[in-house]
Amino acid sequence: MGVRFKAFSPRQLELLTWWMPGSGREHHDAVICDGAVRSGKTFCMALSFLCWASCRFDGQAFALCGKTITALRRNLVTPLMGMLPEMGFSCEEKVSQHLLTVGCGGHRNRFYLFGGRDESSPALIQGMTLAGVMFDEAALMPRAFVEQALARCSVEGSTFWFNCNPEHPEHWFYREWIAQAERRNALYLHFSMEDNPTLSPAMLARYRSLYSGAFYDRFIRGVWTSAFGAVYPMFDPAKHLFSEPVEPCTRYAVSCDYGTLNPTSMGLWGEKAGIWYRLREVYYDGRKRGRMETDEGYCRMLETLVGGRKLEGVVVDPSAASFIAALERRGRFRVLRADNAVLEGIQAVSEALLAGRIRIHASCKDAIREFSLYRWEENAGRDRPRKQDDHAMDDIRYFVTTFQRPAPDGFFVGAPLRA
Repeated sequence: MGVRFKAFSPRQLELLTWWMPGSGREHHDAVICDGAVRSGKTFCMALSFLCWASCRFDGQAFALCGKTITALRRNLVTPLMGMLPEMGFSCEEKVSQHLLTVGCGGHRNRFYLFGGRDESSPALIQGMTLAGVMFDEAALMPRAFVEQALARCSVEGSTFWFNCNPEHPEHWFYREWIAQAERRNALYLHFSMEDNPTLSPAMLARYRSLYSGAFYDRFIRGVWTSAFGAVYPMFDPAKHLFSEPVEPCTRYAVSCDYGTLNPTSMGLWGEKAGIWYRLREVYYDGRKRGRMETDEGYCRMLETLVGGRKLEGVVVDPSAASFIAALERRGRFRVLRADNAVLEGIQAVSEALLAGRIRIHASCKDAIREFSLYRWEENAGRDRPRKQDDHAMDDIRYFVTTFQRPAPDGFFVGAPLRA
């Protein structure tokens, strides 16, 4: 992975230098950065955090926190390990211990990596004594984990570092930290994509085309806003429906949202020239038909849907344990348990629709119907789609997050300041 160097923008320089004596802002106890995606805030914050720690402390422990350690290592540690030696730092990573040791100017400190994914995460950081903590994507972490990590910062001069993309305006982090930044003696810096000098006009336009609705407001405009109205306002029958034959396809897959009392929805997908087509579907509503179907019955429906095609896999609602077991007993299909992170999945489907990477056959009436009816829950206090008209929507979400999720963007930029 190459590194492209350009001068930092004024906002990035502000983040890099706020803690330095004479900046006029070094008295703050915390720094909070939010705003648009690809604005350079994450990498600049990590670089500033390490420089601050190396200048102020020696022999101390710090925490680098992400939603998962894998994401933290990919987004921060690997880029930093490539850059810091050029800036005069020594770096040593002990992967099995989730530990990064950084030395500079005769100071040497330890940086522990933590994943704040769920409510069990606070136990991981209990008992530590820290001189500072950085949260990458703080709004995606449980409040209990963030507060436990903050409580560990008992070393004199310790500081809190937060960055995130906007979420719902009732989110606890917005209410407790951003809205109360002055009371908490926190420096608040808002970033736009224009604050990243490496993004060309063409790249800026590309990112703006990836989102719509609430995701556009949050990820492009950097606004903490409520999701409302249609979940997929970008769905356009003229663009996303097809009726012409597309088979044979180069790859095939099936996605399934399983229900006992609720409907079961299955979609057969085929890929051709980089586009995945929903070729056929099964939508079985036992309530309407007056008869609940068995797991074996659903397996037969799936086999009829597939016909003689060879599948790459069948991705299934992970909570459908009995149906998964029935499929696995048959031994014909590779069964994949879906990622059931709803908001991340909705974002992925939105991007696939905007990019034209998925299309729906005109015969898939239930998927088309649900696209027109699927709505955000109003006045929920957080982002949550309504639990109705969502069965084909769920199976499409499982499909996209399994077979359409793009590879993580490993691009990063930086510019070591030289005397």
